[in-house]
Amino acid sequence: MSTSSAPTLAAIAVTALGAPPRPWVAALRGFAAASRLARCELCGQAIDLVHDHLLETPVRRTLCACSACAARAEVGTGDLRRIPAEARLLDDFRMSDGEWDAMAIPIGLAFFYASAREGRVVAMYPGPAGAVESLLDLAAWSALVEANPVLSTLRPDVEALLVNRVGAARQYFQAPIDRCFALAGLMRMQWHGLSGGAAVWESIDRFFVDLAAGRPLVHAVHGHA
Repeated sequence: MSTSSAPTLAAIAVTALGAPPRPWVAALRGFAAASRLARCELCGQAIDLVHDHLLETPVRRTLCACSACAARAEVGTGDLRRIPAEARLLDDFRMSDGEWDAMAIPIGLAFFYASAREGRVVAMYPGPAGAVESLLDLAAWSALVEANPVLSTLRPDVEALLVNRVGAARQYFQAPIDRCFALAGLMRMQWHGLSGGAAVWESIDRFFVDLAAGRPLVHAVHGHA
């Protein structure tokens, strides 16, 4: 739409008050409907906002994908890995305050995943600049796996242990890696000042409420781990 054909504020007000819709109104409605769709980043097909995600393992970047491309990636042997859609709250997870302190994570949020390319477990935490890697104490991790065998079932690269110990919270999730990226992206985008501001912590609270309730990720927060 060129700038010469764009509606004036007066025209928008008249339409809102009940005047018959003009052609540009239909065009804007069509644009709004189209904006509710995403695109597969492999084939370009339009996809719903709730869609599959793939992980490009060499650069640890998430990609939006249609179901057909996601299915091909799942059975392929290349660098793309299909990210599972569901997170699971681990109600019986065992971790003491001392065990958490041994991880040496500077805030009460972190995620841990096995990197197939590096052959090790990677610990990361979200911060104002995005996801930050933290040096992991291997003995502390091994003790955690021994106490919680579910950790040995995490799929390399695409699933993580996501920890929320902000304030009085003690939540542990078996989570898709894109959810972890989404949390890091949320903090990076909403952080203000030295403490982050009340808004970012409210958003983080809602993030974990949605995660525990099984609500889907409705858009990708692309990024690198």
